[in-house]
Amino acid sequence: MSEKKAMLSAAEALDLLLSAARPIVESETVSTLEANGRILAQAQSSTINVPPMDNTQMDGYAVRSAECASGAASFSVSQRIPAGVVGEPLRARTIARIFTGAMIPEGADAVVMQEQCEADPASGMVTVKHAPQPGEWIRRTGEDIRAGSVILDAGTRLRAQELGLAASVGLATLPVLRKPRVAVFFTGDELAMPGEPLKPGAIYNSNRFTLRGLLENLGCDFTDFGIVPDTFDATRETLRKAAAGHDLIITSGGVSVGEEDHIKPAVEAEGRLNMWQIAIKPGKPLAFGEVNRAGGTAFFLGLPGNPVSSFITFMLFVRPFILRMQGVADVAPKAYAMRADFAWPRADRRNEFLRARINATGGLDLFPNQSSAVLTSTVWGDGVIDNPPGRTIAPGDTVRFIPFNELLY
Repeated sequence: MSEKKAMLSAAEALDLLLSAARPIVESETVSTLEANGRILAQAQSSTINVPPMDNTQMDGYAVRSAECASGAASFSVSQRIPAGVVGEPLRARTIARIFTGAMIPEGADAVVMQEQCEADPASGMVTVKHAPQPGEWIRRTGEDIRAGSVILDAGTRLRAQELGLAASVGLATLPVLRKPRVAVFFTGDELAMPGEPLKPGAIYNSNRFTLRGLLENLGCDFTDFGIVPDTFDATRETLRKAAAGHDLIITSGGVSVGEEDHIKPAVEAEGRLNMWQIAIKPGKPLAFGEVNRAGGTAFFLGLPGNPVSSFITFMLFVRPFILRMQGVADVAPKAYAMRADFAWPRADRRNEFLRARINATGGLDLFPNQSSAVLTSTVWGDGVIDNPPGRTIAPGDTVRFIPFNELLY
């Protein structure tokens, strides 16, 4: 009798996946307006200083600080400087009315907020009731960004704030990697689509909707081959079609070794496959391999069929694998130390990922049913508690919490 293979830890499985990932190298240039969610192919530098000139942070008056040392000096207003207007040099014993973002006139070395000044409409004079320090409320040239400095590194996943930063230095286009091409299909004769009558023994295919949404979140171009009949020939034919023109094939269900589970023999017939048992709960089975195609191979990842197991394994393994293919170096989600406001007295030998949400007092509540088939827990929860093997949890314990927004995008 062969010795039973030891289960991999989540970290071991992820290391194996990431070490195998082939980064996408093809790139394209897109409008910065259309680059949200894309991966930057080359580092970007600024050709300008930001801000490009000394300017005011506040509406108020541009002054010579030395002339305002008394804290009650009165001045005539020699000019008005809105944003986008270049003022004249500031004459001695005068001040300039200035508005947020406007260029500081030559000779001025501080700005006094309008709330600290009092205007006399009759005389036109303004009393500055403050003794400013040189540089007060002035944004200096290059204070944010210096010309020539790198503002975005290659491999950066572009979010709204990165796009704003690129626009602030005048970058109208950005070089980005092409999107990952992913094929998905689903096995199980018991699966039906919403809108169809639910026959005895059938279930609706929730995984199709979940996985499509997850792939959209990651900016993938994907082809959905739908529900494939539970036969070896149909599975093998779909694998051949899916391998053509795609970087990665993802399936849900059929990764066990039962007589109706055809994924394993079909992938082995078309390429190679490793069947992994991972010491996590939910989501123990995971299949990883490659499917042959003309000129190379497409990666294959087979997820378990239970909806929560499929969801969790995608977050833990598929998401970082796709990000690494896109050239992202740091694929680890941010985790936070938080207080458990529940008891979990049943230690498990596997690494558990418990669905939880943040309560009004800043602690975590646990969804009462942690079954791998209860998809409600993923909607109710704000994230998962990464609970190590063999650990119980008592109220007040500190746990490692990973929000869903760190795992889904």
